[in-house]
Amino acid sequence: MLKNIDALHNGDRDGLFYQPVLNHIEKNLPVDEEMISLFAQHCKLVRFDKGERLLNVGKVCKYIYFIVSGECMSYYTDANGKTTTWFFHFNRPESTVKNLFAVDYKSFILSDPATISIEALSTVTAIRFSVNDVKALREGARGIEQWVNWVNEQAYVLTSGKVATLLTLSAQQRYEKLLETEPHLLNMFSNYLVASYLNLAPQSLSRIRKRIVCGTL
Repeated sequence: MLKNIDALHNGDRDGLFYQPVLNHIEKNLPVDEEMISLFAQHCKLVRFDKGERLLNVGKVCKYIYFIVSGECMSYYTDANGKTTTWFFHFNRPESTVKNLFAVDYKSFILSDPATISIEALSTVTAIRFSVNDVKALREGARGIEQWVNWVNEQAYVLTSGKVATLLTLSAQQRYEKLLETEPHLLNMFSNYLVASYLNLAPQSLSRIRKRIVCGTL
């Protein structure tokens, strides 16, 4: 780790495993050596195989995961065992905060049992932060505190938007909004998972897609 930090003085940060996080911060704030040193001490690189759980419903969410590569999803499970996809998590140019960070925020902050599960859909590499890591990072550098506050604000806005979409838009309107704001999901994930994300049955999604295609011919 010291070798990697020393490389920074030569302008080389490619060896830092947490470089993807620094890249995300730099979109909004300058990154200095104090911040880099803090990240060296307060995060860990982890890997999950396809089908492995990052979080199980009912367990306390002890970590925030910043996705480096691969795909995973967070989802709810009702009393009958039916699952509903909440968010997809991946790191691509079009990724937003909801995609980059995999966590049950309420459980993480309050130590309550998680209401969602998070599962790897492929081999996933992520940077893991514990509650103590986040606390140390926020207290250690004002720039990191600003970044964390921005991430929290974005997470709130995106979550509120998802709830509003599910409660106020029709099935076709939800799909049309997906086409407008997240069309890449259609190429990344199965029809079944995308339907679940829109809170639709797969057959309903197929009918809507066919109706829209026919309407444009």
